[in-house]
Amino acid sequence: MELILKQDVENLGFKDDIVSVKNGYGRNFLIPNGKAILATISAKKVLAETLKQRAFKDKKIIDEAKSVAEALAGLEVKIASKVGAGSKLFGSVNNIDLAAALQKEGQEIDKKFINVIGGSVKRLGKYNAVIRLHREVTVDLPFEVVAEA
Repeated sequence: MELILKQDVENLGFKDDIVSVKNGYGRNFLIPNGKAILATISAKKVLAETLKQRAFKDKKIIDEAKSVAEALAGLEVKIASKVGAGSKLFGSVNNIDLAAALQKEGQEIDKKFINVIGGSVKRLGKYNAVIRLHREVTVDLPFEVVAEA
């Protein structure tokens, strides 16, 4: 079943992508929740026209995302956390904590666009996260978890 996505769907595609999914997934989840529509011939023509009109606007958005990516690349992010025996943390550090740390640095990034590699962090050390600023612009952000003073 071919569908046109009306919004970003995790592990499937981005808004306005044409994707093939199994019939049950499309009929029972994507279409009823308003996440997709059937990719009929007329819907594809409408999509092609809107993509053509939006290509010009997307260039500006991509340039802004690249400037934010350059600003993020220059940051050194350190997250302080309480530490128990050895280097084990009380709790964990995840995308919410990283978003808060970036906000302190002056960068407003929504937590859903941050993906900490390996899930949540439970020990001191250096780690990486991937931040998706646009469908074409992603940034690898190294960060360090340090002991709280």
